[in-house]
Amino acid sequence: MSRRYTPKIVTANRLREGDVVYLTSDDRWSLVHGEAELIEDEAHAQLRLLHANAQGRYVVGAYLADAKAGPKGPEPTHFREEFRTRGPSNYAHGKQADLGHV
Repeated sequence: MSRRYTPKIVTANRLREGDVVYLTSDDRWSLVHGEAELIEDEAHAQLRLLHANAQGRYVVGAYLADAKAGPKGPEPTHFREEFRTRGPSNYAHGKQADLGHV
């Protein structure tokens, strides 16, 4: 019996600043997890990951992360991904302060 596919998003780090970014359905890289494209088909997810990996001038370390549908877009389902949405944890400025996660 095959396993049911878990929805995914494509995430990476922006090459220039190192920020965590998420691939949107219109091929933008967003700092906001909720703007990511929620991919519910395994084959489509692999194509989107290939697309992300081809953008080596902009991002590095692209991978598929588990996510679920939420009221404001995709939400992380794993601690690591939840942690990454907050930005660096060693200081209280930048993305972490801007998004009110301090």
